[in-house]
Amino acid sequence: MIHLGVPLDYFLVLSSFFSMFGRAGCLPRVAWTGCRRMGNLTSSSTAGLSSTACARYLQEMVSQNCVVIFSKTTCPYCKMAKNVFNEIGATYKVVELDEHNDGRSLQEALAQMTGARTVPRVFVNGNCIGGGSDTKQLHQQGKLRPLIEQCAPCCAGSGSEGSGSGQSESTK
Repeated sequence: MIHLGVPLDYFLVLSSFFSMFGRAGCLPRVAWTGCRRMGNLTSSSTAGLSSTACARYLQEMVSQNCVVIFSKTTCPYCKMAKNVFNEIGATYKVVELDEHNDGRSLQEALAQMTGARTVPRVFVNGNCIGGGSDTKQLHQQGKLRPLIEQCAPCCAGSGSEGSGSGQSESTK
């Protein structure tokens, strides 16, 4: 018989704690995502969310926010997209993939969802409208604001949790 001892007991207690409070919404989402920070690590031990979990996370972000920008902090096209929404005073959610615990996997899932791996990937009212240049062009054509105004009532206001003008979702 194998004796697992005290370390297993601590593990079970901590697992129960995180599970209980995670379900109650009392812990930051980093506790339930199982993500790993992006970086120069190449070890297979840094594997994070499965592709299914990444797709579920992306769908959650897109469905709970009228405007979502999947971005990288140093990308000029990402800054262009954010500036467009700032210019028109729109509320939007930003997910900075280069600061996200599972950014690489999320970017791969975005590529599967949208057919493009580049950032930004901008979603309005649940639909991908493209990248930074596409967003700017829609704005210049007067087509962006009407898309935002069509958002479902739960997503249109700034009162929904996690929404805010330029609020970042970087380490979730």
